[in-house]
Order: sequence, then C-alpha cells, then structure tokens
Amino acid sequence: MSFGGFLDTNSGGGGGSGGGGARIVADIPYSNHSMPSRLVSPLSKSMFASPGLSLALQTSMEGQGDGARITENYESNVGRRSREENESRSGSDNMDGASGDDLDGADDKPPRKKRYHRHTPQQIQELESLFKECPHPDEKQRLELSRRLCLETRQVKFWFQNRRTQMKTQLERHENSILRQENDKLRTENMTIREAMRNPICNNCGGPAIIGDISLEEQQLRIENARLKDELDRVCNLAGKFLGRPISALPGLPNSSLELGVGSNGFVGGLSSGLSVVTTTLPLGPDFGVGISSPFPVVVPPSRGSTGVAGGSLERSMYLELALAAMEELVKMAQADEPLWFRGFEGGREILNDDEYLRSFSPCIGLKPNGFVTEASRETGMVIINSLALVETLMDSNRWAEMFPCMIARTTTTDVISNGMGGTRNGALQLMHAELQVLSPLVPVRDVNFLRFCKQHAEGVWAVVDVSIDSIRETSGAPTFLSCRRLPSGCVVQDMPNGYSKVTWVEHAEYDESVVHQLYRPLVGAGMGFGAQRWVATLQRQCQCLAILMSSAVPSRDHTAITASGRRSMLKLAQRMTDNFCAGVCASTVHKWNKLTASNVDEDVRVMTRKSVDDPGEPPGIVLSAATSVWLPVSPQRLFDFLHDERLRSEWDILSNGGPMQEMAHIAKGQDHGNCVSLLRASAMNANQSSMLILQETCIDAAGSLVVYAPVDIPAMHVVMNGGDSAYVALLPSGFAIVPDGPGSRGPASNNGPTNMGGSPQRTGGSLLTVAFQILVNSLPTAKLTVESVETVNNLISCTVQKIKAALQCES
Repeated sequence: MSFGGFLDTNSGGGGGSGGGGARIVADIPYSNHSMPSRLVSPLSKSMFASPGLSLALQTSMEGQGDGARITENYESNVGRRSREENESRSGSDNMDGASGDDLDGADDKPPRKKRYHRHTPQQIQELESLFKECPHPDEKQRLELSRRLCLETRQVKFWFQNRRTQMKTQLERHENSILRQENDKLRTENMTIREAMRNPICNNCGGPAIIGDISLEEQQLRIENARLKDELDRVCNLAGKFLGRPISALPGLPNSSLELGVGSNGFVGGLSSGLSVVTTTLPLGPDFGVGISSPFPVVVPPSRGSTGVAGGSLERSMYLELALAAMEELVKMAQADEPLWFRGFEGGREILNDDEYLRSFSPCIGLKPNGFVTEASRETGMVIINSLALVETLMDSNRWAEMFPCMIARTTTTDVISNGMGGTRNGALQLMHAELQVLSPLVPVRDVNFLRFCKQHAEGVWAVVDVSIDSIRETSGAPTFLSCRRLPSGCVVQDMPNGYSKVTWVEHAEYDESVVHQLYRPLVGAGMGFGAQRWVATLQRQCQCLAILMSSAVPSRDHTAITASGRRSMLKLAQRMTDNFCAGVCASTVHKWNKLTASNVDEDVRVMTRKSVDDPGEPPGIVLSAATSVWLPVSPQRLFDFLHDERLRSEWDILSNGGPMQEMAHIAKGQDHGNCVSLLRASAMNANQSSMLILQETCIDAAGSLVVYAPVDIPAMHVVMNGGDSAYVALLPSGFAIVPDGPGSRGPASNNGPTNMGGSPQRTGGSLLTVAFQILVNSLPTAKLTVESVETVNNLISCTVQKIKAALQCES
C-alpha cells in the first residue's frame, strides 16, 4: 500500500488558481478568424487599461485554461505595444527598474528610454527549471530564487509573468494553425459536396439524375444532417444555460441544410480533437466562504487511450450536462439547512426532507424506478489531510479503494473524458465502476456505474460529485439491469489550518429494498450502511492511520523490536488479509465464488467455494467460505471490546487451545487502542507442540468495527517482521464485522419488551454481528468438496455464535 500521496501538508501549493489579477471567464471560441467577445468584470477592464499592468499581464494556464484573454475593450495601441514587446524579447529579458506603478503616468510624461537587464545563461537555466515545476511561484519562492540568483524580487516576478505570456502566445499560435488547417479542409469538402449536389449523377447509367430521384448517399447525408443539427442545438442550449444568455448557433457555421451537415461534421470533429469550454458561476454559502464565486470551466478534451465508452460527441455532451447539473445540486445540498435538512429526534442525525427536495431540484437522472426507496445522509468532519491530496485520492481509482478498503470491494476507471486543466484536477471528468459493500452476506453488493466530476470552487475549496449514468445508457439503447443508482453524491472539501480539511459528505441513492434482508433494512434505509457517516468515519480513521505511520515517532504501545521495513511488510500483509476477508463475506467479483445450496446448512448462512489459483499468498486447493449475520442485544462497543481482547479469546476461539493468548507484537494504526495490527501467540498444549501465531487486525470508528485474524506460519512471520516480502505468506482469514442495528438504539433489549409487527421482540440498542470463516478443505490438486466439509464449517459458525452469546449472557 502506498502512502506517499495522501498527506501533503503544504497548504500554499495547489494549481488551479493563478497568482494575482482578476479572473477572466472565457467564452466558447466561435471562429478562428476573428477574436470573440469576452466576459470581463469592470475590475478587469480597469486593470488592463493600465499600461504598467499590461507589461506584467498574468495568464493562469493552470486554473483557467484558455480563460484569460485580452478583451476588445482593451485599447488597441496599448495592447499592440504589449504584444510586440512580449513577442520581440524572450522570457529571459526583464525590464530593470520599471514596474507597473512606475509606468502609471506614462501618458503624462515624455517617453524615456527603458533599461533592460539581460540574464546570464545560468540564471535562465535556474528560472526555466523552476518554471517547469511551478509556473506560479509564491512570494517565498520568488524571494528564495532572487537571493540565489542575485536578482531583485520584481525581476524574478516579471520574468515569470513574461514567460507565462510567451508560452500562452505560442500555444495560441499552434492552436490557431491547427484550426486554420481544419477550416480549410472543411471548406474544400463543403465546396466538393455543393458542386456534386448542383450536378447530380445517376449511379446506374452515369448520366444526369432525374429531379426528385434522391441517391442513397444523399439520404444518408440528410439523416446525418438531422442528427448533427439536434446535437448542435443541444450544445447551444447547454452553453446558453450556463453562460446566462441564449445562443442560437455558432458564428461562422453555414446556414443551409447541406452546409450545416458538413459544417457540423467539422464542428463535432473540433470538439473531439480540440477543446470545448463551458463556463458558469456557482455561488458558495457561508460554509465555504462568504460571497465566494468562481468561474465554472469544464474542458472536455479527447479521451486518448480510453476504452471508448464515451466516444460519441453526443454522448459526451450528455455526460457534461449531467456532471454540471450534479455538481450544482451537490453544492446546494452540502450547504443548505432547514427546510431541506432537519435533525431527527433519535441520535441527532440529519434527515432529508423529500418533499422539499422534489420542490428544489429537478431529477437529473430521471424519475425513481418503481419499487425503489430513497436513502439520504449528510455528515461533516475534520480530516487530517489537505484538499489537494484528498482530491487526488478520490480521482485515482486505486488510491480511492485503498482509502476505503472495507467499503469498496472493487473499482475501475472505465473512461477519462477530461483529465482537468493545467495539470490539476479542476474540471476532471471520468466514468467509473465500483462495487460498494456492507460487510454482511444479507446485503448484496451495490454495482454502480457513475460519472465522477471534480471542480475547484475557490482557493482551497474543492468538490467531487458522483452521479449514475444509467439514464444516459437507457437513452442510447444500452440495456441496464440495476438494483441501485446514485443521485448526486460526493463531498465538498475546504482547507483548514495545520494540514486539516473540513469535509462535508452527501450520500443520496435509490435502491431496491427487496434485495436487502429485513435484519439490515433499518440500517441501510437510515443511510448508516452506505451513507455519509460511514464514508467520513472511514476517511478520518484511514488518514489518522497514515499520519501515525508516516510520523518518525513510534507510539508507546508499539513493539520496538520491529524495524521500519518490518512494520511496512506486516501492515501490507494485514491489509491483504482484511481485503480477502471482505471479499469472502460479500461475495464480490474479486474472487470467483460458487454459491452452495445444502440442506444441512442454516437458512441465513451463506456457504461458497472456490479453487485457489496459483498464488503464493494462498494455500493451494479448495477454499470454503461461510458467513452469517445475527442480532445481539449488546452495544457495538461492548461486543468489540470482548472480541478483540486477547485475554478473553478462549471463550470463543478454538485456536486459543483453551487459554489466553499473548500479544507478541503491536503496531498502532490510530489513537484508539482498538485500531492496530497485532501478532498473537496461543499457549502450547504440551511441550512438544510449538505455539501458533495469529495475525490480527482490528479497527473501530463511529460507523462500526472489525476484527480479522488468520493463523500464520512462524518462519514466514519472522521473515515479514524483518522486512521481507509478505506476498509469499499464505493465509485464509476469518473474523467479525460489527455495526449498530440502525436508528433507535437506546440500550439493551428486554425479553419482555415491545414487539414489532411480526411478533418478534423489537430491537432497541443492539448490534448486528457478521461472523465469517474461510478454511482449506483439501490441498490436493484433485480435491473434491464433501458434505462433511460443509457440515464442519456450518457447525463452526454455529458454535462460535453460541459461545459469544453465552459469554455475553444473551443466549435468548
């Protein structure tokens, strides 16, 4: 597991916002022959009217893309002089002794000869090297660079301003050249087709075609023309919606039906091969900064190297429209209070007002399917990770799964529509697939396909939204079979002091409740199974673990004899053990499980089998997995304390040899004593029997707890603790998952207490316990599964559950 990218405590970095100056919102480029009008704030106009500031014009290539342009209101003589000076001298020339303030009165005084300072090759090399890493250095970096290169601070500042302007000019020239070539090609095609239409030729005889006789090619052209016209209308409506003014058609495109068909082909090609920019502004509420608003650029470049899922331009524009609507809904839901959200009487959870939601938002993914129910939750918490590191984690499928190991069974990025702008994640848009899980065989895995869109709303404020794409797939004719779909869900992250972030998480989903066992329906329906509380609690626990592991100080409880490499190897082994445990409980597609139906197995026990592949981390043969979930009238905290206490292990674990276990090694993974990886040793039955080692990982947070363990080979563990490769340690995990039994938990249940509609005792303040075992049936290559093996694992689960109930005095 890689921890390198999660904790970046440098709060001063962060691409996506240019240094200084007013932001200029770019319009869609309509023509490559004339400069389009721009949307510029009055502040921007006054700034650009100053000749002094024109010499230090700053273009934010990272945060704004093509958004920073000189406007038409900018005086032509000043703009021409600034461009000629920028083009005539390279980025390595700086004006010595002249700043923007010094030139404010240039119009009132006679022009004086400007003095220029030519940098040395060594200085240029140093400046170019830093420019590649950081085109927008802050004041501290500029001061350090000026001290090292024996330059004035403003000289360094002006050099970077000129270098950015020079790079932008070169980029615009290159883009204009490409667009000019594309335009010439389209004009030639247009003339060719127009000439062909003036003199139609019969394909059969080669003579002039009879008027009214339409060729097959012309029919296809008209069909294509109609489709492209619909697509053009959709794009114009989308752009007009977020630009705040109607757009009927793009200037420069032909008007006739045939020319529109040909021109639309070129326009679509331009969208596919170039960049499409849409801008809007989303205001943010008091939680994210008073009066903050920022341009909403979305750049949709071609998806090079993708699987082609979103290959069509029409489908891509639909994805863009869906992502924009989902982002707007997420931000509003993250900052709104009553009447949209109100506090429940039980536990103080935030509950969504469904009627107010329907009045406030239009369904961006269509109406709720018949038989589906809605779950919604919101949670806010402080996390020891900065916004940039968290955004990078969420946009990388592998790192996302590592950050939420017990919640995400499997995830992949199926298509990257946009990587973001200027090397940042601002405007990143991608298609993803994930399997989300609750650790119980009674709750099916949620298989979801969704869009993930990332946007920077202000300095240090980011938002990442997910939304299902099943409605688009249905529109395009692709068959969809789903039991769950995600409405706009995700998080808004705001940087806080000392490397922390304030995370506001919103989860909103619609699902088929009939596939969930009645025992777990209150938990899932209240948003406690897949909801925001679990995401935030897991994120807090994982970030705390990473902070401790990356710290040079060793916690007092840790085993001091284990080296740093040994700690990493042992933690990697424990992570693989926990991942395999979760895959066996939820029957995810990580392994190919075959479900067994046997008459000698309890109804609520799920038994599965698979053949172990040639993996050095697994023993060869047939692996049998059995899991069940039960309700116990004890609190989750009490149940966790009992199960992870090595001194009480003999009361339920047959591997303890009837006595307490001794903790041989301990690695803390959080401030809570329950978050750790430990190595336990069972007492020997006799002098000839060597003690057994058990690797165990335990974790607990506000959403639930976990106890996972596996017997391990003693020589192999010695290698691991000395920093050896843990991939060759074979293990089969077993363990427990504990969650609250849903809303309304107020203490232990009573045998004489109230009953529900079914006549069974009503649950009040209990726990839902999942018990799972994986055992090796036979290590022979020709191993066969027998009835005795199934009965053995079934009896093992039943016996363990009965022992736990007896120890906690809740047999009934």
